[in-house]
Amino acid sequence: MGLFSFTQELAMDLGTANSIIIQNGKIVLDEPSIVALDRRTDKLVAIGEKARQMQGREHQDIKTVRPLRDGVIADFYAAEEMIRGMIKMINHKHNLFAPSLRMVVCIPSGSTEVEIRAVRDSAEHAGGREVYMIFEPMAAAMGIGIDVEAPEGQMIVDIGGGTTEIAVISLGGLVCNESIRIAGDELTNDIIAYMGQIHNIRIGERTAELIKINVGSALTELDDDEAPEDYVVHGPNRMTALPMEVPVSYQEIAHCLDKSINKMETAILVALEHTPPELYADIVRNGIHLAGGGALLRGLAKRFTDKVNIPFHIAEDPLHAVARGTGLALKNVDNYSFLMR
Repeated sequence: MGLFSFTQELAMDLGTANSIIIQNGKIVLDEPSIVALDRRTDKLVAIGEKARQMQGREHQDIKTVRPLRDGVIADFYAAEEMIRGMIKMINHKHNLFAPSLRMVVCIPSGSTEVEIRAVRDSAEHAGGREVYMIFEPMAAAMGIGIDVEAPEGQMIVDIGGGTTEIAVISLGGLVCNESIRIAGDELTNDIIAYMGQIHNIRIGERTAELIKINVGSALTELDDDEAPEDYVVHGPNRMTALPMEVPVSYQEIAHCLDKSINKMETAILVALEHTPPELYADIVRNGIHLAGGGALLRGLAKRFTDKVNIPFHIAEDPLHAVARGTGLALKNVDNYSFLMR
């Protein structure tokens, strides 16, 4: 009978691009947020990395779906299947049988009541008995190692796949926050459009993502040790469909991403405008913390620092900062008043 009272505890960073599950303080799953479904039966065919490999290569009976768009659930059924599938994946790995599941899931700070309910419902339908929510900037701050309950202002800029979250945190709460839907996905779309317009080459999301990783930059001039080699892209000509080979430089990509990065800078300045003076002084002293996959874009911290005149620090392992913070929140569910039920 003891087995049935066993409660499994999971922290989940349900991201637009990647979903991460933490159990007992360790990352037990880190997979792309994508599912492949059978078009006829709607049954789950693949999940995570396996589904991502099918993306753009499906035949008529299979469709790949990214359940989250702009940080929120866009496809309720696919999201539920994905959460359930991911929990199953880790339970198979560890041979666990857990009838009772306690979860902490993080959500964008700009989420509406409806969006928050959608995440909660999805987690409950996937087996969550006790589901708590935490806002992403709060989780990111905790993951970086900041004492979020201290009477001191800390500013976080978390650039994920779907949203960029900018928040000032003090005394365990968000004092002011900006959540904009300009983030990793938008940068990928910028690259797809640019390659089509300038080079006349048609590329998909996967290739654009590889361009961003290999030659993505926020500055047109990087130090020699940071500057990457040109990246060669293969694809069909938009007009003739004949194969093309195009070398792409980081300077070109910096130029193509400029508008979107400008919007991020504007949102950071708006958040600083709304920051109370005492907290503003703390932020100038502590600097601003950059987290999320977007923090890895070459030259971004330097560009933001030059624009805002406050030093930007890239978190250690920025990709997993939110997940780590969600894991810490899970350990202290009863103590943190900022967790939502």
